[in-house]
Amino acid sequence: MMKHYANASLVYAAAAMASGVFYREYTKLNGFTGYTNLSVMHTHYFILGMFFFLILMLLEKNFRLAGERGVGKIIAVYHAGLNITGLGFLIRGLTQVWNSTLSRGMDASISGIAGIGHILLSVGVILLLLRLRKQVIKEN
Repeated sequence: MMKHYANASLVYAAAAMASGVFYREYTKLNGFTGYTNLSVMHTHYFILGMFFFLILMLLEKNFRLAGERGVGKIIAVYHAGLNITGLGFLIRGLTQVWNSTLSRGMDASISGIAGIGHILLSVGVILLLLRLRKQVIKEN
C-alpha cells in the first residue's frame, strides 16, 4: 500500500503542476483577467492529493491501516471524490473563462458535479479517520 500512496502522491503533484500551468496559460491566451475556478484546482490537487497521500504514507507506516479490511475501497472513494471535484472545477472554470451564459439547469449541474466530489471526499476522509481511530484503540 505504501507504493500506491507514493505513486498517488506523485500523480497528484503532477496534476497540480499541470493544472496550475494550464490555468495561467489558458487565461492568458484568452485575455481573461477575472476570477475563475481554474485557479483552485492547483491547490486542491496539491493539498488533497499530494500532501494527503504523503501523510497517509506516514500513518500507514505507524498504524498499518492497509491490514484492515476495506481500506482500499475507502481510498477508491477518496480518489473518485478528488477527481470528480477537479472535473467540476475544470468545467466551471472553462465556462467562466469563456464568459458562457448558462441555463439554471446547467449551472446547477456543474455545481452538483463539484458537490458530489466534495461529498465523496468527505466520506473518504471520515471513513479513513474512523479506521485510524479503530487501529489506535486496538493497539492501546
